[in-house]
Amino acid sequence: MEVFLNFPLWASLFAIFFAQFVKVPIQFIATRELNWSLITSTGGMPSSHSAAVTALSTGVALETGLSSPIFAVAAIFAIITMFDATGVRRQAGEQAIVLNRLTVDFQRFMTEAKGWQNKPEQEKRKELKELLGHKPIEVFFGGLSGIVLTIILHYLLFM
Repeated sequence: MEVFLNFPLWASLFAIFFAQFVKVPIQFIATRELNWSLITSTGGMPSSHSAAVTALSTGVALETGLSSPIFAVAAIFAIITMFDATGVRRQAGEQAIVLNRLTVDFQRFMTEAKGWQNKPEQEKRKELKELLGHKPIEVFFGGLSGIVLTIILHYLLFM
């Protein structure tokens, strides 16, 4: 039952849920479209990956101190995760955009060449997930929300 007392774990989970939930109103403000599927999707503002790893690092720092080896592990883990979110995963999303465009162009060719238009739209294209990674600003605000939320939770629970 000690897992229920693990503050860094719960702070990280809370940060993930918060970041995923807040994507819906942020997207609504930006586009005027309510899209509840953002709660379970990757990418977008803010980065839930960044929120989680910074909440974890902040929670570990508050529990064990900044000089502890476990904080060093958590901090390096956070840095690698956030770097990956803006690097490799973002580039995979950019490649998905190009591949989806190629798919659309190929489908247009097939429509003109054969009776492609008779098939249901679902069979015509299966798009790759384009929103895989994060823009640096999304990672920044994800990280910032993880830190701030963890400090607030720590204050509320332990003060």
